[in-house]
Amino acid sequence: MKLLLSARRTGIFIGLLVLSQVAEAQFLMDMVDTTSDVGKGLLSLYRKYDHLTIGGYMQPQFQVASFKGAESYNGGDFAPRSQSRFMLRRGRIRLEYAHFNDKDQPSVQFVFQFDGTERGVNIRDFWGRVYENKWQLFTFTTGMFARPFGYEVNLSSSDRESPERGRMSQILMRSERDLGLMASFEPRRRGNFWKYVKLDVGAFNGQGLTGPGEYDSYKDLISRFRIKPYPVSKKLSVSAGLSFLQGGFIQNTKYVYNVKDVSGKKEFVVDSSDDNLFDEAPRQYRGADMQWKLTHKWGATELRSEYWWGTQTATALSSETPGLLLTTPYYVRKFNGGFFILLHNIVNSKHQLGVKFDWYDPNTDVKGREIGAPGTHLSIADIRYDTWSFGYNYYITDHLKMFVWYDVVKNESTLLPEYTSNRRPNVFTWRLQFRF
Repeated sequence: MKLLLSARRTGIFIGLLVLSQVAEAQFLMDMVDTTSDVGKGLLSLYRKYDHLTIGGYMQPQFQVASFKGAESYNGGDFAPRSQSRFMLRRGRIRLEYAHFNDKDQPSVQFVFQFDGTERGVNIRDFWGRVYENKWQLFTFTTGMFARPFGYEVNLSSSDRESPERGRMSQILMRSERDLGLMASFEPRRRGNFWKYVKLDVGAFNGQGLTGPGEYDSYKDLISRFRIKPYPVSKKLSVSAGLSFLQGGFIQNTKYVYNVKDVSGKKEFVVDSSDDNLFDEAPRQYRGADMQWKLTHKWGATELRSEYWWGTQTATALSSETPGLLLTTPYYVRKFNGGFFILLHNIVNSKHQLGVKFDWYDPNTDVKGREIGAPGTHLSIADIRYDTWSFGYNYYITDHLKMFVWYDVVKNESTLLPEYTSNRRPNVFTWRLQFRF
């Protein structure tokens, strides 16, 4: 047994050395590309070393906020008496097992990933995947994994250039993962006409990791159609995607608020019909995204954009999907949001500058000083936020990266006492990422 364990450890160690020389999957649910030379090499490596790989990364960081107790979507809120902090933003370990048939085709894949920080240990991925190998077109995934919605949600935290996802992504898709079942169309044969296309369709519980488990029978249907980077010319590639979410959760009370125009004034108006009880509260998102990448002598220049819109049901003081069954009234809001990010290498590919703008408007029916007006029931959950982020990334080695970013956050001015002007919860972040 000791000799077997030693052989396996040696194999895993050699495998990790080889894996460190190739690009890892940039997206959370991407598959091994068996049509590429690298992909075929990985298949051989999997087979030789018991089909098991281990990887991970750690992100220690230091942050300074513009005032004590700042509310932030850059690593979470600061403590009431704190304006600066050291923290371990993420500490991920990923175990992955794959089984291959005698034709070197993947048949089964299993992934377990957990996150350990000073705040505790949590599971991030726990899923299995079955590959169809007759046509090499389909896969089926089940367990806890990333929802197939949007570009930024699925971009891995280890590869993302900005320290955090945008405010909208964090609120509407908290922790990115959910429990469900998904079917994917993604051709794996070399030369397939559809090799630049991927389609994911899945059914999910809905509340994701915001609560301890499913609390109703309603499910979210989520799909994403993606065009992989397509070479428009030798230097320019373009990719894009469309996303769709149709779902909701049970209304545990008969009180439902919607925005109405009452005597020329926008306000939440309650519907207390008995028919509301145990009906489905709407949760409907739509998304579109596009990415451009231009290579040049310094490296590359990239422009990415994403836009979401739809209907979200939540509570009076939050637009986040409830993690537990509500006993308070439901508030239905129309929303939109998105981001633009420009990335540019300077001098060489190790040095990168970034500018990002993201916004989230949780209630597009109202704005500004309509929020907080007497009798409207409009609250902090209806305030729009815009964030400008400026950063520098230094890719020191394949295993070490440094982030230096500054976020400038602006909320719209309202009649709410603490939001009559911008609260300016700006945050400076310095981070190192260790990766193996």
